Order: sequence, then structure tokens, then C-alpha cells
Amino acid sequence: MNTMTDMHRDKLVTDLRHVIHDAEELLKLSAGEVGTEAVATRERVRARLLQAKDSLMELQENAIERAKAAGRKADNYVHEHPWPSIGVAAGVGVLVGLLIGRR
Repeated sequence: MNTMTDMHRDKLVTDLRHVIHDAEELLKLSAGEVGTEAVATRERVRARLLQAKDSLMELQENAIERAKAAGRKADNYVHEHPWPSIGVAAGVGVLVGLLIGRR
């Protein structure tokens, strides 16, 4: 069971983007440092950045596919059950109208 909500997933993606950007900037700033340890560290960070970018792209692609699948399911349901769908939409419209009218 996947307990990560869309909001958490979006925050994770945003945070990953920030970390990747910051790490790339750090690599650029440390490019002038020489020595076997500095070079090895930069290469290790660069490899992990590439891996993080790949993971981020995979996460985004999965989220897009899941959203498309949910849209297709909703579309199929509405086509197969038009009257209940209209009833639900009308009910939501009335509820929103009542909430707006109270203000």
C-alpha cells in the first residue's frame, strides 16, 4: 500500500530539485580545487546527482501515468454511468453554491 499522498510526492519532487540544483552549484564552486580526494568527491557527487535526476524523472513519469490512468477511469465511468455522474455534479454544485452563499 502506497501511503505517499500527491502533496507529499510533489513536495519531495520540489525538494529533490532544490537539492540537485544546490549540489550542482557546489560542484561548480569547487571545480578549482585539486587533489585526488577533491576530484574523487566531485565524481562521487556527480554520479549521485545523475542517479537522483534519473529517479526524479522516473517519479514524475509514474505520477503522470497514474494521473492519466485516473482520468481515463473517470472518463469511462462518466460514459458508462451518465445520470449518476450528473447527479453527483449537481450535488457538488449545490453544496458549493450553499457554501458561497453563506459568506
